[in-house]
Amino acid sequence: MNQLQLRYRQVHLDFHTSPLIPDIGEKFDGAEFAQTLKNAHVDSVTCFARCHHGMLYYDSKKFPERIHPNLTNKNMLKEMIQECHKRDIRVPIYITIQWDYFTAKEHPEWLAIDADGRPVGTGPYEAGFYQVLCVNTGYRDLLKEQITELFEEMEVDGIFMDIVYPTECSCKNCMEKMKAAKVDVYDSEARMQYAQNMIDEFKFDISRHIRSFRPDASIFYNTSHIGVKQRKVKDAYTHFELESLPSGDWGYIHFPVTMRYARTLGLDCLSHTGKFHLEWGDFHSFKNLAALEYECFRMLALGSKCLIGDQMEPGGKLSKPVYDLIGNVYERVEKLEPWCENAVPVSDIGVISPEEFMGGNRGRLPESLMGLENMFDQLGYQFDILDSQGDFSKYPLLVLPDDIVVNEELHKKLKDYLDNGGKMIATFESGLDECKTTMVLKETGVSLLADPDRNLDGELARGKITKSNDYVDYMIPNEKIGIGLPMTEHVMYAKGTEVLAAKEAETLLKFTKPYFDRNFKHFCSHRQTPSSGQVGTDAVVQLGQVIYFASPVFRIYNARAPKWCKVMVKDAVDRLLPEKSLEYFGPSTLFTALNEQKEAHRKVLHLLHYIPQKICQDIHTLEDVIPLYDIPVKIKENRKVTSVRNVPEGKDLEFVQKNNWVTFHADEINGCRVIEIVYEE
Repeated sequence: MNQLQLRYRQVHLDFHTSPLIPDIGEKFDGAEFAQTLKNAHVDSVTCFARCHHGMLYYDSKKFPERIHPNLTNKNMLKEMIQECHKRDIRVPIYITIQWDYFTAKEHPEWLAIDADGRPVGTGPYEAGFYQVLCVNTGYRDLLKEQITELFEEMEVDGIFMDIVYPTECSCKNCMEKMKAAKVDVYDSEARMQYAQNMIDEFKFDISRHIRSFRPDASIFYNTSHIGVKQRKVKDAYTHFELESLPSGDWGYIHFPVTMRYARTLGLDCLSHTGKFHLEWGDFHSFKNLAALEYECFRMLALGSKCLIGDQMEPGGKLSKPVYDLIGNVYERVEKLEPWCENAVPVSDIGVISPEEFMGGNRGRLPESLMGLENMFDQLGYQFDILDSQGDFSKYPLLVLPDDIVVNEELHKKLKDYLDNGGKMIATFESGLDECKTTMVLKETGVSLLADPDRNLDGELARGKITKSNDYVDYMIPNEKIGIGLPMTEHVMYAKGTEVLAAKEAETLLKFTKPYFDRNFKHFCSHRQTPSSGQVGTDAVVQLGQVIYFASPVFRIYNARAPKWCKVMVKDAVDRLLPEKSLEYFGPSTLFTALNEQKEAHRKVLHLLHYIPQKICQDIHTLEDVIPLYDIPVKIKENRKVTSVRNVPEGKDLEFVQKNNWVTFHADEINGCRVIEIVYEE
């Protein structure tokens, strides 16, 4: 496997261009194109060989019928590469895989077919090129031929392959191969598992083909998400790219969740945003400067390289205002690079991802994980996201949020972690078996009670969050959990598990029951039924170094963000992990990331203060930067610290080191502040 070290300031230059548009590339000038990128501090640009319309943008000898009919300069792609290379700009090449309008029309036999015999994707009377092609057909041979031609005809730095994801397919080829593999074709889950195995095999096959031409070529397969399914095929990749445009469907939460996981897999990471106000294809729009700053500086903070998406207009000339915008941000990124190279996160907490236990749902994040990300960001915790194969031993504290199924193998690994001094927080159904009827993780100190509450349809009532809060519990904070909150009932917007604490465990909080659940037979007021005052089952339990919450606190926080849930979780973390690598006094809107550059003998603290707002119906965005001043910071460090300074400016900050803590004040955070803490070798 070739582990590529990526460049920091990249552009992905979309060029999906209808064959009905004239004069393609008429305004293109190779030298001007490359110099525009250079002036904008861009050091890598992904350029198009074949787009979703199925059009080619080079002088193909093997597929002349696919060349865009109105391409005025058939050497456009080749000239892009040549002129960029003269200026030390890398040029990975883009080819589409499963969306190709030309191929879908010319080769309907290569389309993916659903279980009802219909082609998967855009219908015949819908605008769009989203008909899905099956790579288990002769289409794969065409892809290999095109890749061969690209390497034979031009200097290819790498291949970016777009739209590569498992699609349940019942085409002739897939049916025959499933039957040969003894797959139960009548079982949808079995068909989907075959599709996953087939797409994984496809990636390895294509990567072998690419490496036969250039072993050091960069290789990436884009599926709009990096998750647990990428672990077993990571050797087919040279790096990971996280397509996550915050002003698109991904939102601002997708990137940090995905990056915290991807960075644990051992490959360099590159994260996408866009110059667009919305997302891909949003011609003649501009992202607000503050938003683009935040998105790129957050990438650096979490250990990723930066990529900004653009779409070149059909004439082939890059927009000067767009590249002025990009250059404004990338000039600052370039100055920060020395404090980002080979930096590793300093993480106190490992969070096991529920995504591993969700089955399908391409790119959909678990609700509990989104709630945890928001909560932990606001608390300033330093954490990674793991799967069950991750290295638990690196983290003083493990968190199992709401939905972590525990089998015998995972139970043994968690027990070994605890036996070696680890600490753990588990919530709601985490620790249960796959059927969710037995608490496998006995180390939580609880057992599941029989006959749990059900709704009128006979379904389990626990975990259901409804508009009118039909099924709730209440908790009354105390001096152990919920410190500082009023010692009265606080609603938990979803009913928790009904558990009994073991004799040796300590019950930190108990539930208080409502008079009844809300349904047509009995209800009160507009929403949840109030507290009856009657004590219910155990709500928060501690056994040794493990604390268990019966409530789905992270799902609740994702849905409603009650501050009392955050306070209760914070108190549990403080009981188990009283000293953290980073502590500070600042608003919950301050985003923090602490990294270490071991070879440079320094820690690097990123402080970001940008506040995305929902000021319109469709997206979050931000326009203004609200500076912060004089923020007290403490960093745990037992080596002798020689300096603390703002970078790249070089301004020294006064600091005190005492009892393995370094304390100082961040003097000004005007959007982004990076501080280095240098220690002796």
